[in-house]
Amino acid sequence: MTTEYHVKLIQTGNTQTLTIPQDLTLSTTDVTIRQEDGKLIIEPYQKKSLLCVLATLEPLDEDFPNVDEGVLPLDDIEL
Repeated sequence: MTTEYHVKLIQTGNTQTLTIPQDLTLSTTDVTIRQEDGKLIIEPYQKKSLLCVLATLEPLDEDFPNVDEGVLPLDDIEL
């Protein structure tokens, strides 16, 4: 059974603050908040992997030279 709490929202200017009861305290100070079906969902923030971030990028409409065709000049590299 889920325990419910009645809490008050504190209005300060254009911002609302919610006091989270001790039984529901999260182990982090960074959270993600979103609205779904009229409900607010608060979850611990999780960093996205670089692969997930890159997957959200739009494709580029640029023509890049084909490096396999020798279009780009190659400089000798001394090690």
